[in-house]
Amino acid sequence: MAKNLKLPNSYGSVSKMSSASRRRKPYMVRITTGYVIDEQNSKAKQTYAIIGYAKTRNEGLQMLAKYHEHPFDVENGSMTFREVYENWSADKYENASRSTINGYRAAFNACIPIYERKFRDLKTNDLQNIIDNCDKNYPTLRKIKILFNQLFAYAMKLDICGKDYSKYVDITKHSDKNPDKYDRKPFTKEQLNILWDFKDDKYYQIILILIYTGLRIEELLSLKKENVYLDEHYLEVIKSKTENGIRKVPISDYIYPFVKDWYNSSKCDYLLHTEEQKPFKY
Repeated sequence: MAKNLKLPNSYGSVSKMSSASRRRKPYMVRITTGYVIDEQNSKAKQTYAIIGYAKTRNEGLQMLAKYHEHPFDVENGSMTFREVYENWSADKYENASRSTINGYRAAFNACIPIYERKFRDLKTNDLQNIIDNCDKNYPTLRKIKILFNQLFAYAMKLDICGKDYSKYVDITKHSDKNPDKYDRKPFTKEQLNILWDFKDDKYYQIILILIYTGLRIEELLSLKKENVYLDEHYLEVIKSKTENGIRKVPISDYIYPFVKDWYNSSKCDYLLHTEEQKPFKY
């Protein structure tokens, strides 16, 4: 932009401050926020808000142009990554499960290098550097990216920033970075037949229930009778490791007799129980 280019009305301004020689960024960049009436002369007077400081006038003009391309709330524009997280989590955690909260906190703890950065200044490279250099396994990287998505959605809703850079973060190149990963192989027909040979043993029945429902062990052990609907042939998981684990699971005809026997023999709150009518521990 030319040095003396006249800016549009209400566009904002870039002005050189006093004692500019002693300042690293001597140019103040302002936007017009409205007008007030001067009581002395009854004329309208512009009001301003500072959006930043620049080393040169051209740099300041670029800041103005970027602001008008992606406007943000000036009052909240100085909020850091940490402050946005704290405000977002105050609402998010109110009705979240303990496992969900722990997952988000673990993801946030990996973001220390950008804690005190202004949120609106964060770009794709800043977020990607966290992913590439935090030395976490793939499941944790996925949680970090989800946290980024959540925070940018929250920040854009409040006009703290004008663009969602989180959607450009790539974690796929780290997909093999999972020390806990192992190959799962389905049971063979021969292996299943061995279990069915012992189907009259109620403890073998537990294994068959796990196989034919896909429940995690902890989900089955914590399953209460009130969440087993025999007449409708389904059970409901209301306590799980993840949010997506909350679900309704059909009871296959193969295992229905086992579930029914366990249900009828239980004199406690849980479907599965010990001989003393106590819930099993993992």
